[in-house]
Amino acid sequence: MKLSFLNTVLSVLVAGLMNACSDEESLTPRPRGYPRVQYPEKDYRSFDANYCHFTFQYPSYTQIQRDTAFFEEQPADHCWFDVYYPDFDSRIHFSYYPVGPYKSLERLKLDAFEMADWHTKRANYIDEIRIYKPESEVYGFAFQIKGPAASSFQFYLTDSTDHFVRGALYFNTKARPDSLAPVINFVKEDIDHLIETFEWEGD
Repeated sequence: MKLSFLNTVLSVLVAGLMNACSDEESLTPRPRGYPRVQYPEKDYRSFDANYCHFTFQYPSYTQIQRDTAFFEEQPADHCWFDVYYPDFDSRIHFSYYPVGPYKSLERLKLDAFEMADWHTKRANYIDEIRIYKPESEVYGFAFQIKGPAASSFQFYLTDSTDHFVRGALYFNTKARPDSLAPVINFVKEDIDHLIETFEWEGD
């Protein structure tokens, strides 16, 4: 009788342990899934706003949004704006500076490199790409920033005498380089096209 009772108790305990293990397995978190992104078909239009000294081609599925304030103050120039991607909630922020009155060309270049280097605190590495288009007098550098940094791509363009413009790509989300990589690559193709078609206009 005692042996039978002990067997019953042991069976109940074993069954309870098995259920507990099963419950723990069911509570194991699954890898996070990300929604599938619908990419628009590549198509471009001309940017030739009268408040800037340059033109380029930008995606037709984006919006030009002018900056009216910078930290509650007026931007340094009228030619500050964003190329906004509503589908990705991301933007390429443009800031323009005339060379000389505000800052020297060397100071502007140094600022651009320092702003890119600031992301090394979070980035794995930064790939510097020289931009050289002497036929259009467009010179500069692009910075491809790898890793969980706030900005994944930046660049500056100048004619080396009068004009300087800086661009920086930002996403309105926590930096997740693995999940954002396909979107970043898609937008980078647009930035490459933008730089390729970039030209200065006469004053």
